[in-house]
Amino acid sequence: MALSQWTSAVEWLAAAAREPRVCKNDWQHSVTGSHLLAAGRFWDVLIVPSCLGMRAADMLACLPRLEPGPVLLNSRRQRIGFFLPPDPAAAWAGEGVRYLTTGSWIATPAPHCRWGDLRWVCPPDGNGTLHTPAALELALRVAMGELVRDHGTTRHRVASRGTKDAPSPDSTSLLPSLSRRPDLSGKMSGVGGSPT
Repeated sequence: MALSQWTSAVEWLAAAAREPRVCKNDWQHSVTGSHLLAAGRFWDVLIVPSCLGMRAADMLACLPRLEPGPVLLNSRRQRIGFFLPPDPAAAWAGEGVRYLTTGSWIATPAPHCRWGDLRWVCPPDGNGTLHTPAALELALRVAMGELVRDHGTTRHRVASRGTKDAPSPDSTSLLPSLSRRPDLSGKMSGVGGSPT
């Protein structure tokens, strides 16, 4: 990441903090190197299990003419966060899925952080590039199909030594209902909003 791009990324991400100067100081000098940022103002965050999110992030990074948005990995909790345009009326449903919007907070490291438990798989670019919800939804559906095909489930399984995995059942029977759907009441249905 070039210095000018890194500086732009720091300014863009820190703008979501109540006090951007304190945020930048935390990134440089705090023990954790992270700062809590508010979702819902400049971006929302869709959090999914890392086995699903890493596959989807790889797919999105390889798409031509589509700049990937920021992707944050929490390796301790095995979760991936995709930064999307703010949409407080949106709701994403699925097992292990959380959608953070207005009123939610997420811990973030500095944009250049690519190590530790909390790190960027794809850092912010400083231009405000975010994931397109439709492209992300498609990538997550394809990733779920691959998990079902490869493991017989949407979760990773480790086969015990000396045993064979059971044959995979029909993939459609194991797909959780991951979808975006507006909630007409204005409330989020089935998704939480606590820090990652």
